[in-house]
Amino acid sequence: MTKVTAQLSVSLDGFYTGPRDARRPKDMSGWMQGPEAPGFFRVTRWVVNAMAWRERLGFAGGEKSVNSEIIEETFAAAGAYVMGRRMFDAGEVPWGEEPPFHAPVFVVTHRQRDVLERQGGTSFTFVTEGFERAVELARDAAGGKDVQVAGGGELVRQVLTAGLLDQLELHIAPVLLGDGQRLFDPSLGLGADDGIELIPTRVVETPEVTHIRYTVTGRSKLLLDDRGASGDLVEPAQPEQ
Repeated sequence: MTKVTAQLSVSLDGFYTGPRDARRPKDMSGWMQGPEAPGFFRVTRWVVNAMAWRERLGFAGGEKSVNSEIIEETFAAAGAYVMGRRMFDAGEVPWGEEPPFHAPVFVVTHRQRDVLERQGGTSFTFVTEGFERAVELARDAAGGKDVQVAGGGELVRQVLTAGLLDQLELHIAPVLLGDGQRLFDPSLGLGADDGIELIPTRVVETPEVTHIRYTVTGRSKLLLDDRGASGDLVEPAQPEQ
């Protein structure tokens, strides 16, 4: 059965890139020289060093490791991808003529563009009807495999908040960035007594990164854990009507 999944590398304090350049927040042409890139490349260092990632981009070298096996597994599970326009704009040139996806990619955008066909089975379709429509198109194109929300973090939050995400995998790098773009922030729209519950289903530890996979069970109300002498959980009294 097709699942909608997402996986992102983050710092221990929850950032997936450095701060966005306030002067040119949508201009990706100078992204490598801006404040986002150093944090991004630190939390994804484990990817760049992995043999599976380097092979996917047509490069030599890299380490054959548990991290590399997880990258192979992630690519093998995905039948289609959804990504945000900023991620596409940042990656279009570096990915080259044969991007690493080897599957249909649906780009959520406000700017229309014709379908971009690349070598190796990758195509980029630009969807202007919103992320829900992009996920729907990706499901149809995935051939029974998973739909992977490739990023960035804003898109992952939107899909999660909409209740469309089935699985989330975090790759936690052992670094504190102190500032940057947080994966989880108030845009989740959760109230003081709301939460989105997740169940950890796999933890893989390496010196470079800790991989934690979660099944997303959805939004729920939070209870005050006010246990009396009996040890029973006492739910808060409901106000009289």
